[in-house]
Amino acid sequence: MEPEKQNINIGGTGYILSIRGEVVEVEFYKNPPFIGEILVLEGNPKAFFEVHSASAKNTFLCLSFTEPDKLFRGAKVKRTEKSLKVPVGKELLGRVIDIFGNPLDGLPPLEIKEKRLIYQSPPPYQEIVSGKELIETGIKVIDFFTPLRKDEELGLFGGAGLGKTVLLCELMHNVVFFKKGVSVFAGLGERIREGHELYETLKKSNVLPSVALIFGQMNEPAAIRFKVGFTAATIAEYLRDFLHQDVLFFIDNVYRFLQAGNELSTMLSVIPSEDGYQPTLNSEIGELEERLVSTKNGSITSIQAIYLPADDITDSGVQAVLPYFDSVVILSRDIYQEGRYPAVDILDSSSSVTDPTILGQEHYEVLLEAKKVLERHKNLQQIVSIVGEAELSVENRTIYHRTKKLLNFMTQNLFTVAEQTGVPGQYVKRKETIEGVKAILEGKLDWIPEEAFLYIGGLSDLKS
Repeated sequence: MEPEKQNINIGGTGYILSIRGEVVEVEFYKNPPFIGEILVLEGNPKAFFEVHSASAKNTFLCLSFTEPDKLFRGAKVKRTEKSLKVPVGKELLGRVIDIFGNPLDGLPPLEIKEKRLIYQSPPPYQEIVSGKELIETGIKVIDFFTPLRKDEELGLFGGAGLGKTVLLCELMHNVVFFKKGVSVFAGLGERIREGHELYETLKKSNVLPSVALIFGQMNEPAAIRFKVGFTAATIAEYLRDFLHQDVLFFIDNVYRFLQAGNELSTMLSVIPSEDGYQPTLNSEIGELEERLVSTKNGSITSIQAIYLPADDITDSGVQAVLPYFDSVVILSRDIYQEGRYPAVDILDSSSSVTDPTILGQEHYEVLLEAKKVLERHKNLQQIVSIVGEAELSVENRTIYHRTKKLLNFMTQNLFTVAEQTGVPGQYVKRKETIEGVKAILEGKLDWIPEEAFLYIGGLSDLKS
């Protein structure tokens, strides 16, 4: 039976018309709410939702942050005249919170008075700055082939189980632990187990006090998962603008952000676009990614993992996020199956930092030579697979073996998985990596077998 409308014809009060999973339709007769406003259930302020859009003259579609079984048709809802805010400040470092600022680490509640809206506009174009300073990660394949520049964005692209999260955590560990910076980590739609493992790893390596973690895991409603990135971005912006910090911003996993938006779009009965994605896909990505920039107050350097559905980088969702990255690291299943970790496809990966004025002349020249040799090795591999190595000329055979040494030299033991492998992690300085690659390409190490280059640090670790 329809609830009696005359009983709720009060300013600032409405009632629930329908409940469709996480989407709640409400009706207001006077003083309708604004888009983005938080509404609460009368008599139960813990049951609340956010106004998403207007569906008719007096009705509004809302995203619920409450279990559907706590709601019912005809229930009264009240306006708060407020939008979603999150606590901000250095007190968040070392803590794990949800998108509302509630602690998830079992520690006492946060006592932070400063709060900011999770939706913010990007800084004006004239305030955005970019530098030429490189960030050394200690990971050979990244420092040499896809160097990370301060103020820019690095994307780790790969299919399921190829080590995106491991590589992301290793980057966080190395940069924060060895460089002593502050970080914000957005755990977006990933497994709870992975989030717990990350927390314990950061704790054991004494990195946790420098990291604020915001989680909206796989079991959370789409409305919560969708907002994790915006919440984390708000915290990073505060550290940049008000505390003048250089912030490292990590997301695992951006594709889950796209998926959460797609789920919401489906529940809101929006007609899908290409590949079944939401028609608002590009604008949603832009709202998040364009906030992760550096200003004169401080910098945000972003490192993000992106899942490739079915290992397909041509997927429309992946292609929509790809242009935002300055450096792109592609993980390969073939390399993973060969047992070379990190399983980076060097030729498919790229960086905008391939510039002698940033890298230095030596790194630039060795990098170009290495890529040239790798391209040639790709062609030689096809010949070897058909007719065998014996059919190669002496020159080509030499290049073939040097390149295999180079690829083996790019393998590395990581701190993040040291407990599982029983082998301690390695941090290799960029200078050592350049010297190693140069020596291999110049033939100074031709007498050493290829296997000796697997999982060593610099050349000083070689056992001939």
